Amino acid sequence: MQRLFLLLALAAAWAVVLPAGVQAKTLRMAYAAAPASLDPHAELSAGTLQLSHLVFDPLVRWTRKLTFEPRLAERWERLNATTVRFYLRRGVTFHSGNPMTARDVVWTIDRLKRSPGFKTLFAPLAAARAIDEHTVDLVTAKPYPLVLNLATLVFPMDSAFYSGVDAGGRPKDDQGGSFAAANASGTGPFAVLAREPGVRVEFARFDRYWDRASPGNVGRIVLTSIGEGPKRVAALLSGEVDFIAPVPPASLARIRGDDRLSLVTKTGTRIVTLQLNQKRVPQFKDRRIRQAIAHAVDNAAIAKEVMGGFATPAGQLSPRGFAGHNSALTPRYDLRQARDLMKEAGYEFGFSVTMMAPSNRYLNDDKIARAVAAMLAKINIEVSLKTLPEDRYRTKLDTRAADVMMVGWQSDTEDSASFSEVLAMTPDEITGVGRYNAGNYSNPTVDRLLQQSRSMTDLKGRAEILREIERTLYEDAAFVPLHWQHLAWAARKGVHIERVVNVMNLPYLGDLVID
Repeated sequence: MQRLFLLLALAAAWAVVLPAGVQAKTLRMAYAAAPASLDPHAELSAGTLQLSHLVFDPLVRWTRKLTFEPRLAERWERLNATTVRFYLRRGVTFHSGNPMTARDVVWTIDRLKRSPGFKTLFAPLAAARAIDEHTVDLVTAKPYPLVLNLATLVFPMDSAFYSGVDAGGRPKDDQGGSFAAANASGTGPFAVLAREPGVRVEFARFDRYWDRASPGNVGRIVLTSIGEGPKRVAALLSGEVDFIAPVPPASLARIRGDDRLSLVTKTGTRIVTLQLNQKRVPQFKDRRIRQAIAHAVDNAAIAKEVMGGFATPAGQLSPRGFAGHNSALTPRYDLRQARDLMKEAGYEFGFSVTMMAPSNRYLNDDKIARAVAAMLAKINIEVSLKTLPEDRYRTKLDTRAADVMMVGWQSDTEDSASFSEVLAMTPDEITGVGRYNAGNYSNPTVDRLLQQSRSMTDLKGRAEILREIERTLYEDAAFVPLHWQHLAWAARKGVHIERVVNVMNLPYLGDLVID
């Protein structure tokens, strides 16, 4: 296969600079999918954010204990109910050699507010204002409780590098365009040396990286895509790669039993759902049908048998510990009730639907889909199932190409509202809410409560609203919550991934130490 390589202009001049006496190491790693785009705003996904933490740097970063730590913003303060001021780190350089200033932060936030994947999250921001070269104010239209949460998603881009037009006359900063997708200038620990989109990316440590206190000693990273879990494990076992993610549940015991390897697991917060498209299937407009499907899907059995116990069955979107988690909303498998509801709705003898699911996006996603299809057959819903690799599936998801679609979501703000705004609000192309509401579910009460929660700085009262939203979605059977997916990473001994992985599934590889 012919490879596409991107060579940055200064690549030949780069030299890895690490603390005296520390030898640079190479990390060979494999993910289920390699980045298809270098644009940090290409989509709001774990893959994009993982890339961003390699090539770019956020204003603020989550710690492993889910508190905030300074990154490109050294400190911040709330000036009033609608304004938070960020004081930027001085002396930070982009990979292009351009200095990072407040202008780049403002430019980036303006672009985020136009991004299809991010604009919903950033809608509360009325303005980003450069006060001087190293001071930025983020101003919200109303009091807003999650400004710092948003700051974890602001990875300043090199505004000078992305200005102008490409060889085809198209603006370089176009989202969906070729320049930003194939060229990157960030402030992060690693710069891109070469890439084959969706297959392989090579990174080299940036010699002028600002964080000299980082313990990381990795000078080069080779990231390859190995979509099939068993093949990723085989590559680790053979020594072809040093680090893999995710680890398929079926391989956990094998890795635990190998003295050459280290396994790190964490309880995850990503919800995996089935969305029932009410525009494509008239029966799905009937709440009794949706409830029947929710009762027919035995997600506890899926978590145990398909996921090998590596998932927590879900009855709602918000995992335990999140503000909106409602302990009364538990999984509700009851086949007899499911059949009764089908009969009551006039569909005792069922109907047929199409279903699509990815084959390498979520752990065992294709196996989960097959299990669900078999469960729905028990209430006479015949499922025509098609599974696709993630890159192809995402296009189908955007066009709502099947009656039932699998959608997972992890709250990028570590807040309950993120789940509902993306998966349950009435879809709106202008604001971006409901972007992955592939069921086209619409409930004015849910929309109103979510809008209300956005300006509530009374966190206790806000939590009550978020729990009410979860209850409404549960009673409405707006979608089928399957489980919260657990996380697992594996590496050869001496690759200290335990120090850099986290529940957000955003390994901070700039800090990785290899013996």
